[in-house]
Parts: sequence; C-alpha cells; structure tokens
Amino acid sequence: MKIFLATALLLTTAAPLRAQNAALNARIARLAAQEEAKVIAWRRDLHEHPELGNQEIRTAGIVVAHLRSLGLEVQSGVAHTGVVGILRGGKPGPVVALRADMDGLPLTEANSLPFASKVKTTYLGQPVGVMHACGHDTHVAMLMGAAEVLSQVKKDLPGTVKFIFQPAEEGSVPGEEGGAKLMVKENVLDNPKVDAIFGVHIQAQTEVGTLRYRPGGEMASSDRFTIKVRGKGAHGAYPWNSVDPVVTAAQIIMGLQTIVSREVKLIDDAAVVTVGTIHAGVRYNVIPPDAELTGTIRALNPTVQKQIWAAVQRIAKGIAESAGATAEVTIEPYVPVTFNHEKLTARMLPTLRAVAGAAQVSEQKAVTGAEDFSFYQEKVPGLFLFVGGMPKGQNPATTADHHTAGFLIDESGLTLGVKTLATLAADYLVLPR
Repeated sequence: MKIFLATALLLTTAAPLRAQNAALNARIARLAAQEEAKVIAWRRDLHEHPELGNQEIRTAGIVVAHLRSLGLEVQSGVAHTGVVGILRGGKPGPVVALRADMDGLPLTEANSLPFASKVKTTYLGQPVGVMHACGHDTHVAMLMGAAEVLSQVKKDLPGTVKFIFQPAEEGSVPGEEGGAKLMVKENVLDNPKVDAIFGVHIQAQTEVGTLRYRPGGEMASSDRFTIKVRGKGAHGAYPWNSVDPVVTAAQIIMGLQTIVSREVKLIDDAAVVTVGTIHAGVRYNVIPPDAELTGTIRALNPTVQKQIWAAVQRIAKGIAESAGATAEVTIEPYVPVTFNHEKLTARMLPTLRAVAGAAQVSEQKAVTGAEDFSFYQEKVPGLFLFVGGMPKGQNPATTADHHTAGFLIDESGLTLGVKTLATLAADYLVLPR
C-alpha cells in the first residue's frame, strides 16, 4: 500500500511538469522525424558491415565521428571497442544514460537485401559469415539519432545525458572479457555518476509503432553448466566390466528435466534447464571412461536461479554415485536477470504512452532470452524496452526470428526508437525522482 501511495503521489506531482515539458517533447518528436532518412542510412551501412564482439572497430569509428561532430565529449576504447558520449545540458541536474549494443553474430545472411552482409571471418577456428541478426545495427543507428536530437535541445535539458555504445552483448570469445560486465568494470556508470539508464531492443515479431515493457523480471538470467561424468571404460561387448558414463549421463539428462517440472513453482516463475551437448567416446564398440554434458540454465528470479544451481549439483552427483561413477559440476554465471526497476518503470510509463500512443504501449510476458543490460541494472535503476520492428499485418508466427539467417526489420519503426530514447532522457531529467 505504501509503495502504491508513493507511486501515485509521484505521478500526481509529475503531471504539471509533464505539461510544461510538452513543448520540448513535441520538438524532440519533430527532430526525430526529420532524422528518419539519416537513421535508416546509418542502419543500412552498419548492416552491410557487421563486426563480431570486441571487434567493432569500424562501427566504433563511425560512432566516434558522429558524436564528435555534435560537440559531445567522447571516450573511445572502453571495454575494448566501446564508445561513450557525454552531453551536458544547459542547466545542472541528474545524469541519465542511454545504451545501444554494437556487435553482430557469426551467421551467414540469407536475405537478398541490397545492403545484405557479405562479410566473412573465422570464428573459433571455423570460417563463418557475419550478420546483424539481432538488430544491433538498428540500436546503434537509433542511439546516434537520439544523440543528434538531444544535442539540438541541450540548452533546455537540466542535467547530463551519457550515450553508451557497447561491444560484445552477444558475448566474446572464450577467455576474453567483454560486454556490459566489462563496461561496468571500467566505470562506464561513473564520471559523471549515472542515476538511471534506459535501453531499447528491436523486436522482429512485434508490429512497428508499438512499445513493449515489463516491470520487474523481464528477461531471464543465463548460466552455463558443465557436467563431467567419470566412470570406467570397457569393451562394448562386456559392459559388466564398466561403469558406463554414457548411460549415467543419459540418466542425469532425464533427472535434470525434473527440476523445472517438479521443483520450481511454475505458477510464480518460469525457468529452463537445457542440455545442449553431450560428448563421449570415439568408437562404437568401446565404452569410454568419461562423458561431458553442457547446457544452459534460465530463470526470471534470482532465488529460483540459485535453487536450480543447487538442484543440478544434487541430481548430477546423486545419479552418478548411484551408478558407481562420479560427476563434477561447474556452473558459470553469465548474465543476471534483466530486472526493470519498478518505481522507475511506473514513473516513465506516461512518457511511453505519450510517445507511441496509449494503445500502442503494452506490458508483455517475461521471456527466457537473456540480455546483458542487466549488469547496468545491478548498479543503477534501469528500464529496458522492446520497439516493434515487424511490418503491420504480418503474422509473427511466419516472421524470421532473431539469431536466424533470414532475420529482417521494418525500418519504418526506427523513428519511434529514436523518439523513445530521446524523450525518456528528457523526461527523466525534468520529472521528480
């Protein structure tokens, strides 16, 4: 009840200031519309020249040149190839950050676009194509547009805007640090200290012109696990002489599936335990001495996440012991839950409705995909949104998904992304906290 009353009071207090800020927001909307052709051109250039995580040298160069042309303070080489631009408003006030990710994926594009990627590279020793198959090219273009829009109204901004262009959201190669975690480690949220952060992600299965959000847990944590099963090898004709790690591994796989179905209270929180690989042996008639499983754990609640960690350990080791084998379990936390600060979300919801229209803004269900924006949210209040990128009237079920070779985006949705980022920053700086 206290939280509800506090939120209601906050929104009541903010209403007059929103009205005063209406002229500024109307100007932001006009400027964003004027930027459309430029934003699309940036996006197409970036799409045609994608770069993998921690290798975004060309992309970072384009961003640096643009931010400097706007007269912003610019830091480059942050967390390998990251870029930070600082816009100081005409009046003192808080600091708000806006973030975009820059990296592509090791994937060969299957689209016939005139600006389709033809880039080839080597990834983990294998020749692959490189593609913006998750829309990070649109994120960079939209944030470049928002920087240009806000630079034209900076005298009316009571505070500072920090533009964060982040490498390696999709992850870096094994053994190499990167992404939001390294950006935070290198103090991207300091000097000046950030009070709140906003980010957007294009969504290929949602119509253009729409915004989707969720207070609290919006995207899942993502952890990798490895289970090494050690048994005793034998000839395949004499299995009684073995402690078969393959059979044991199979039993462990089935046992792990009971964690979500029988231990997680699914009416409260969704979760996933997936085994993605199993490696054992080199010959059909030899029982090997060991086997190895790898997989992923997804959760929308940190308490459930820790519950699953403990269950994986217990089940794997217990099943192995019952077979006379041993199991060594390693769990590597990768990305925390993407958790939208509930008070900040409530405070900025009227902004979203004003920008897109109330009918075009809706709360969505949580998803079990992961996003390293969560590392910023562990340090400061944050709000992460989805911007529609699917042509109107298209069936989401037949639309190419993210991380696929046929991934496509309707570029008419980019202006809403620019307007949303810029208006969130402006309103945050003006409205009471």
